[in-house]
Amino acid sequence: MASAAPRQAAPAGGPGPLAAAIHGIARRVARLPLPRGAGIYGTFALFLGAGIYGSVVGGHVPAIITAVHDAADAGARAAGFGLNTVTISGRKYLSEAEIRQAAGIGPGTSLLFLDAVAAREGLLAVPWIAEAQVRKLYPDRVDIEIVEREAFAFWQLKGKVQVIAEDGTVIAPVELAPRPDLPLVVGVGADKRAKGIVKLLAKFPDIAAQTRAAVLVAERRWNLRMKNGIDVRLPETDPAGALAQLAVLDREKKLLSRDVAAIDLRLPDRITVRLSDDAAKAREEAMKPKSKRKGADT
Repeated sequence: MASAAPRQAAPAGGPGPLAAAIHGIARRVARLPLPRGAGIYGTFALFLGAGIYGSVVGGHVPAIITAVHDAADAGARAAGFGLNTVTISGRKYLSEAEIRQAAGIGPGTSLLFLDAVAAREGLLAVPWIAEAQVRKLYPDRVDIEIVEREAFAFWQLKGKVQVIAEDGTVIAPVELAPRPDLPLVVGVGADKRAKGIVKLLAKFPDIAAQTRAAVLVAERRWNLRMKNGIDVRLPETDPAGALAQLAVLDREKKLLSRDVAAIDLRLPDRITVRLSDDAAKAREEAMKPKSKRKGADT
């Protein structure tokens, strides 16, 4: 039996199978009858495509979107859907201008094209705002209701002080604090645990009044730095019991008014007091044996 003749290879440099197929499709499309005006529409599509491609490559898409949005707002305002009234409730610390900006409401905004969901998300991105509602009331009104977080404490970390809410959310730099008498917590993790120590100190107002800062140590326990410089070291477990002991000692012995450097309450069965340098020197001098007077009998 004679063997089949081998397939003849395409000449070197000639079109491959894919190029030949594309060429054939192009020939068939070229023979199709064109509708009236196809040239105009094709030219328009060509320029439109070139414009879109140039905008994408040149980074002009945001500007184009803004322009289209502004044009839509202008048309909606002309049709009677301009945004003429914005009512804001729940505002305490933020200004109306800050709330409008966060909600994306500007001078040319129309009610028709205002995205209430996006406006609410913009408001919730503001640290001061805990909750927000945006309602569109046709034809020309928007109601915004917000719940602001309360300033709870100052939080210091690596020398930087910020205002935090009760849940530890950072809401403002220290210079924008609504009042200067907020309690101060210091250290890594102190922002999330500030509520516990502040609430605990509130049970001992005499000690709280003398406390300058609560310092979180190794994210486990607290030291209190008193206004007179004394360090009070609280235990990791039962800090309330230790503070109750301290309150009694201060009331009866004026311990926090004495010349001491630190009070260690970490052990449940004892309290260790470390004297200040001056007090330690004075005690050392007092403990030395007194020299005999000159001329005294030996």
